[in-house]
Amino acid sequence: MIEIFLKGGPIMWPLLVVSVVVLTVVIERLIFIFIERKNRDETAVGEILTQIEKGHLDQALRLGGASRDFVARAVTYALAHREKSFSEAMLRAANWELKRFHRGLTILDTAITLAPLLGLLGTVTGMIRSFDMLGGSELGAPTAITGGIAEALIATAYGLGIAITALLPFNYLNSREEEARLEMQDAASHIEIHLKS
Repeated sequence: MIEIFLKGGPIMWPLLVVSVVVLTVVIERLIFIFIERKNRDETAVGEILTQIEKGHLDQALRLGGASRDFVARAVTYALAHREKSFSEAMLRAANWELKRFHRGLTILDTAITLAPLLGLLGTVTGMIRSFDMLGGSELGAPTAITGGIAEALIATAYGLGIAITALLPFNYLNSREEEARLEMQDAASHIEIHLKS
């Protein structure tokens, strides 16, 4: 495996760095999602909404302050800062929470684009070396020429492999972020109706 990696040429080192970064971000983000899912407490959110329906805002704030659920945190912040506008306070709290969900996604998005481009760069440099040998005195050494082509193909394969591997967790993490946004939006709409009434 290491021999194949080294045959890919100098472009393989940046690809290795990209793959390590992708792996690190994916592991950290999956741990984050696991912790958030573990801290998710829909009964607490439901109880907060029930207290708001009854008009017991202080009790709702106490319940929200004791919860580790991200929806409860956002709702509690919005209730505590509703003097000017509940919807603005909720938007601010939701943005803070969504920022936590979005962390690392830009890096994955960049890696998904960058890895195949680095692979293509390896392809181009490998082909340049091969054609350079064809034009020089290396015509009697077909293995040197095919080595350049192999280098080109290895770099492309690694670049595409990194992008494909990063794409799956990227889409999963994006869907978790969207799910979190919808949950907070739903709770905010529910509360806003009761506050107006």
